[in-house]
Amino acid sequence: MQPALNIPKHAALDLVSLGALVHRLDPGIIPFRKATECQIHVSGGEFNVAANLADCFKMETAIASAMVNYPIGDLVAERVRAMGVRPFYKRFEHDGVTGPNIATVYSDRGYGVRAPVVFYNRSNEAAARLKPGDFDWKALFAGGVRWFHSGGIFAALSETTAELIIEGMRSAKASGAVVSFDLNFREKLWKVSGGQHRAQAVIGRIVENVDVLVGNEEDLQKGLGVQGPQVAAKSKLDPSAFFGMIDRVVQQHPQIKIVATTLREVHSTNRHHWAAVAWINGETHVSPACELPVYDRVGGGDGFASGFFYGLLAGESPDESLKLGWAHGALLTTFPGDTTMATLEEVRAFAHGGSARIQR
Repeated sequence: MQPALNIPKHAALDLVSLGALVHRLDPGIIPFRKATECQIHVSGGEFNVAANLADCFKMETAIASAMVNYPIGDLVAERVRAMGVRPFYKRFEHDGVTGPNIATVYSDRGYGVRAPVVFYNRSNEAAARLKPGDFDWKALFAGGVRWFHSGGIFAALSETTAELIIEGMRSAKASGAVVSFDLNFREKLWKVSGGQHRAQAVIGRIVENVDVLVGNEEDLQKGLGVQGPQVAAKSKLDPSAFFGMIDRVVQQHPQIKIVATTLREVHSTNRHHWAAVAWINGETHVSPACELPVYDRVGGGDGFASGFFYGLLAGESPDESLKLGWAHGALLTTFPGDTTMATLEEVRAFAHGGSARIQR
């Protein structure tokens, strides 16, 4: 079988992500209404992929995003540098009172039978102001780019962010890059910007430019408007329902070469059953499954995507790429925060059946 993707072998940048940077306030297992202190994590669905690939997988990555000149912006920019991601910013001045702002995500971790709770303050968000023409893509891609990534969270922020994604994708493809998109359907974000009807219209236009699509059954149904599967899944880890939808996805968007997602059975907040699946150029692939003790589940899906992309960028087989994504996503949920603290050696060891025995 021919390779699913024609990935450039060499370029100055292995991956460029386009999306919003946010800071997440995390009171741990304490609900916000009782919280007295929080950790601050720098995040963003699109940024997380670039950060994971740079820090764990030692790839050359960049983020195109909005930056605000005020102390929260300074904090976010410092964390971007610390993860080894090259920044390309459209800068905004803060007026000292109302913004524009770096968005805040509030997310406690829950515990046991108590689920995590996520809510947002994205009022006057700088990233929502981003529009076509804000980035010089020709200059950004001048040294070559192998992969371009964006996602549904950024697409939902405003009318102009979706148009910017399409502009970036078209420029990346003209430069020879593979283009990926994580549907990352967030009901709360789309609800305030036109709802599911607008989501499907916007995402449908974006996905016309996409080679690699990341999203589960709900993402495909709500984000793309693909009808639900006729095959009933026996469990959350049964891939038949997901694979049952792929023909409809490819019928709508025949240029798509890969569709992948994680499978997660949630027994409690801190105990999940975890697997991953991919449809690659007409063939189906299923990862191992594992019982996963979860410390912080936020970012696990981005952890999968970055490990999976790494495998493909590194020339690994489809099965190995899927295992690397599955393993990295699992490991990421064992750390606090949204981005990785794993090493490539740890990811490969877990992907090949490694255990949690002490390393001496």
